[in-house]
Amino acid sequence: MKVVIPGGTGFLGRLLARELAGRGDEVVVLSRQADAVVPGARVVEWDGRSVCEWAREIDGAAAVINLAGRSVNCRYTAENLREMMDSRVDSTRAVGQAIAAAARPPGVWLQMSTATIYAHTFGPPNDEPTGRLGGGEPGAPADWDPSIWIAKAWERTLDEAETPRTRKVALRAAMVMSPAPGGPFPIFRALARLGLGGPIAGGRQYVSWIADVDFVRAVLFLVERDDLAGPVNLAAPDPLPQRDFMAALRAAARMPIGLPATAWMMEIAAFVHGTETELLLKSRRVVPTRLRDAGFVFALPTWRRAALELTAHPRPAA
Repeated sequence: MKVVIPGGTGFLGRLLARELAGRGDEVVVLSRQADAVVPGARVVEWDGRSVCEWAREIDGAAAVINLAGRSVNCRYTAENLREMMDSRVDSTRAVGQAIAAAARPPGVWLQMSTATIYAHTFGPPNDEPTGRLGGGEPGAPADWDPSIWIAKAWERTLDEAETPRTRKVALRAAMVMSPAPGGPFPIFRALARLGLGGPIAGGRQYVSWIADVDFVRAVLFLVERDDLAGPVNLAAPDPLPQRDFMAALRAAARMPIGLPATAWMMEIAAFVHGTETELLLKSRRVVPTRLRDAGFVFALPTWRRAALELTAHPRPAA
């Protein structure tokens, strides 16, 4: 089948392109960089806002998987927040307009979203039917709210797109763990190997994650299951406190020591590295109820097993 991946030059797009091309699918990546190279894919230029020549690729495609959006790994300045919002909303709106105008619209549109849309919680896990969306909850700093506003606007733009012949799925993805360059796992692994992977601010905050193999399998599962629409959590069924998450990774890396860090230490480190502490301090306890109810079976369902697998068996660069 033909699959179009807007914003597919990044880490996740390359994972998907490699898998899709490997099984014989035609993959088209839409990129703001005309000279971008994605192994296994044909790259077509777009600006992420205007509907023009690139929209021809949508017409007749079997599926669209929109991954476009500025990285959240930055300081939450007014300018960066505006770019994060605009890059997500504008690209989603453009994809929706292209699908609406297509003579042969794709059967499914998978739209990237984020597990960050859920509330910061140490209590019961958040799933699709009963989970509480975030924003203004007790115990969460006010400067965490903008990322939730952006996530909600992202999904609202998907919902508002008038594409009656195309099934729409919002991918509420947790961190995708892969030893391939570009994702968060190599950073966590390096900290563990250096003995720096201890509890952060006590380590009670939950970490939600999904292994790269299961992320790709879940996306393909959702492409093929025409009875699934709306929000779907792409997260392993084993979210766990940060202190336990890093302890399992240290065990996999055979490092017995994990030095702790306080919240104020992380504030300094985040400032130096141009990022935000929300990425490490927010408690994301997300579980994949809809995937499991639909019969999806995780290859790596627990973090202890996944940490061993990802540490022992490096993946090729995507």
